[in-house]
Amino acid sequence: MQIENEGLLTQLGYHPDSATLAQLQAIKEKTPGFEKIKKHIVALHDHLKNYGGFVALSNSVPHLKIKITDPSKLEIALEELNKWAQKYNVTLQKVQGKETYYIVSVS
Repeated sequence: MQIENEGLLTQLGYHPDSATLAQLQAIKEKTPGFEKIKKHIVALHDHLKNYGGFVALSNSVPHLKIKITDPSKLEIALEELNKWAQKYNVTLQKVQGKETYYIVSVS
């Protein structure tokens, strides 16, 4: 299954316009192996909703970010996130002091 940039943005809750498309392009360029997981990002986003989490465009760095906002479901959400990262060989970087993670590369 191939997912286009506009479709990915829509599935993540964004309106695909020139700004969000440019932001996604920068993320793709700065995330080695991005195309390998592009189609799996929507599934992760949908799955994390069950645990108060989501995948979003970061406004501070050129990477997708994963946030977990429900402290009561944090442990299970992190378990699911780590399983996903292992399955698809994704390197995550945790933001210090927050339950936010960046997708920095895919091997």
